[in-house]
Amino acid sequence: MTAMPTAENPRHARRARTGGPDDGPKVLEHLLGWTLVVVLALFVTQAGLL
Repeated sequence: MTAMPTAENPRHARRARTGGPDDGPKVLEHLLGWTLVVVLALFVTQAGLL
């Protein structure tokens, strides 16, 4: 059995699947993502790696 391309299967054309949960507010997801970026940047600068 072969997978159908996205254009032929509109059910999968809605959005890209990343493996994460489908529920929950998107704002919280973005906020946590940017918080991780800032913490990682602070760690890199404090460690003198940049």
